[in-house]
Amino acid sequence: MLILFDQATPVPLRPFLKGHIVRTAAQEGWDRLRNGDLLNAAEDAGFEMLLTTDKNMRYQQNLALRRIAILVLGQQNWNLLRPHVQLVVDAVNAAAPGSYIEVEIPIR
Repeated sequence: MLILFDQATPVPLRPFLKGHIVRTAAQEGWDRLRNGDLLNAAEDAGFEMLLTTDKNMRYQQNLALRRIAILVLGQQNWNLLRPHVQLVVDAVNAAAPGSYIEVEIPIR
C-alpha cells in the first residue's frame, strides 16, 4: 500500500510498516497543503492511505466519496506511541479503501 504521512505523523513509525511504501507530505512537496487539498493531491497521486494526527479532519472534510483510507493517530509523540506501535500496524493492515479509522493510544 502507498501511504502518505501528514506533517505531524511520527516518521520513526515508517520502518514498522513493512510491505508498504511510505512517503511524507514534505517529500512530496505538499507540506503546505491543508486537509482537502492534501487529500485531493494524495488521491490524484495514487496514495491509498493518509496517516495523520488531525482528529478534526472528519468534521472539516466530507470523506464520504474519498477513495483514500484515512488513519488518525491519537498520539503524535513518538515516545508515547512507540509501545503501542502494533495497534497502528494492525489498523494499517486492516484498512479498506475509503475507510476512516482512529487509533487511540493508551496513556499510562
